[in-house]
Amino acid sequence: MRIITGQYKGRHFEIPRSFKARPTTDFAKENIFNVLMGYIDFDGATALDLFSGTGSISLELLSRGCSRVVSVESDRDHHAFITQCLKKLGSDRCVPLRTDVFRFIKSCRAQFDFIFADPPYALAELPQIPDLIFERRLLTEGGVFVFEHGKNQDFSASEHFVEHRSYGSVNFSIFR
Repeated sequence: MRIITGQYKGRHFEIPRSFKARPTTDFAKENIFNVLMGYIDFDGATALDLFSGTGSISLELLSRGCSRVVSVESDRDHHAFITQCLKKLGSDRCVPLRTDVFRFIKSCRAQFDFIFADPPYALAELPQIPDLIFERRLLTEGGVFVFEHGKNQDFSASEHFVEHRSYGSVNFSIFR
């Protein structure tokens, strides 16, 4: 796993083979961040990374200048890996939380300029996540929500939907 650009550009982190998480591919990550440059300036933004997995997106957000990133991951080993990566970077701008994403969404009182969610594609509650983000008002006015999902999901009917991008088997829906 590598950081594509910004302050920590080129840094690599070796993901343990035992991990169940599939990090967003470098190809897909680079392309979606290129698209996002037209939507948001990450410098100084606050961000939320849901279903953080390996922490790849959280680290990329830090590298691109986010002032604060909250990384939510329920798996103990994945959370420990994210914490270890943050220590290697020496960054204190990321808060790695080990908790259930739905419990976090329900209790969160903060708002974020940018939210990224990459749930397991087979997650039964996956279709409800965009609605939960907007019902709980987790996004600031003008903020951007990127949702990574499988090819069989279509969120274009959502009132907050802006566009869909596909990079190989990786699909992103962008909401505002």
